[in-house]
Amino acid sequence: MITMPARKPRRSAAATRRTPLLLDRAALKRRLADDTYDVLVIGGGITGAYAVLDAASRGLRAALVEKDDFASGTSSKSSKMVHGGLRYIEQGNVNLVRHSLLERHRFRRNAPHLVHRLPFLFPILEKEGIFDARLAKGFEGLLWTYDLVGGWRIGKLHQRLTVPEVLAQAPTLRAENLKGGLMYFDARTDDARLVLTIVRTAAALGATILNGARAEGLLMQTGRVAGARVSADGDTFDIRARAVVNATGVWTDELDAKADDGHKPQVRPAKGVHIVVPWDKVRINCTVTVPIPGRARRATCTRWGNSVVLGTTDEDYRGSPDDVHCTREEMDFLLEGANTAFEGKLTPDDVVGSIGGLRPLVGGKEGATLDMRRDHHITVGRTGMVTVTGGKLTTSRHMGELVIDKVMTVLGRKGKSRTTDLPLLGGAGYDAEAVAASGGIAAHLGERFGTEARFVGDLIQDDPALAEPIVTGLPYTKAEVVYAARAELARSVDDVLSRRLRARLFARDASVDAAGAVGAILGQELNLSQAEVERSVSEYLAAVRHEKSVLLEGAAA
Repeated sequence: MITMPARKPRRSAAATRRTPLLLDRAALKRRLADDTYDVLVIGGGITGAYAVLDAASRGLRAALVEKDDFASGTSSKSSKMVHGGLRYIEQGNVNLVRHSLLERHRFRRNAPHLVHRLPFLFPILEKEGIFDARLAKGFEGLLWTYDLVGGWRIGKLHQRLTVPEVLAQAPTLRAENLKGGLMYFDARTDDARLVLTIVRTAAALGATILNGARAEGLLMQTGRVAGARVSADGDTFDIRARAVVNATGVWTDELDAKADDGHKPQVRPAKGVHIVVPWDKVRINCTVTVPIPGRARRATCTRWGNSVVLGTTDEDYRGSPDDVHCTREEMDFLLEGANTAFEGKLTPDDVVGSIGGLRPLVGGKEGATLDMRRDHHITVGRTGMVTVTGGKLTTSRHMGELVIDKVMTVLGRKGKSRTTDLPLLGGAGYDAEAVAASGGIAAHLGERFGTEARFVGDLIQDDPALAEPIVTGLPYTKAEVVYAARAELARSVDDVLSRRLRARLFARDASVDAAGAVGAILGQELNLSQAEVERSVSEYLAAVRHEKSVLLEGAAA
């Protein structure tokens, strides 16, 4: 059961906890059905997550429901970058870059365990590069602009590198045309864990959050949206709320149409994909941006532990938003770029994981999605529902603030956002250098849970067998599966392996081998029947088979 905090929580309530925040689905459903909320947020991606946190931090009675799992849509399939966006300077959108870099700084301060500095390398090539030495001079001007409008806050300015310095970072780069390089600094995050941490921080401040809870319809009262009818775990119940927020991303138009029969579609989905290969196939120590022969787009290759993530394309998408995967053509596109830039030969057999996601761009049905602006849009419909679309992960905190500003207007109330300096769970007092120096399981848990790693460590202390790895070749422990069930609302094998652990992305086939063990732990922790465990395992195996068929056989997604 969850103990309700005071209506106006102090910042320290979420920042430093003495006991783990344990979340019980049955209790959460009862609260959703019994209470009346100031605001109900529909959609558990990064934008909805920060909206409900902002609301809870202002003392509003807030709730969030998500039809699948937190971050299961776009927000677990992003580029995982927390960045200003050099491309936006090229597009002339300097204000977005300035604001994004300020929000990047706030993320690094409020979630130092989850948002880490990352160097980006642009090789300068004599030919067949993104730019030659002449163009590099102009590009360096963009980097100076980037640094001056806020990039400096990360603690390093961009650098011009010699050929040996470039090869020290990326020793497998083809050197025959290499003339040097430019390096600048941004940040990265595990996007799914970031979203989960934000919603759990909201829960620590009194919000009611629930995944696996689909909004089947909206409640109306005197022509105004007054809540939602929700189905979860076979139960259907009404959630009453004075204001409702639509934060459903690429599903926005579907929910808006339920609030207004005359709604016209606004969202234009743009597809991005990433594939993962073993680090020893590329051996880079940073993010390297490489050209794709004959294409205007760039590909990025980013080291992530013992893996390298290659991405991303940016294309219009017209298929089902519930079935998005990297295709064979897209994989070949990325492998071609890597093989052109690096020595050796990557093949489809080297790809150990893949993701495909949709960006909910707004406005404009013509032109390339790559050239569309990433600004957010917040509107209040004629029935009073607040809808937020567009934007990007880096500016999600500010989007959440602006959304709740609109909600306050709908409610006729006043109150300022408090999230600018609000640490996320595990962030307050976290010392990255000290944790890294500790090594082993302590360092691994610290980089995932921050100061809350002690709660996972307590599980291991009570049962040393929980320190055993759950997925071959990855550092995740059985204790993390137990914690996911008790404290992170994990309901299924997919919730654990795809998002709580990210094993499906970084070791797809090994995650299949671990599915049975994960299911057994969930069965014990959640009191599932054997049939329920077997169904959860089989659904995960089927999902992975489908993902591989689209990737390797070219099946339609």
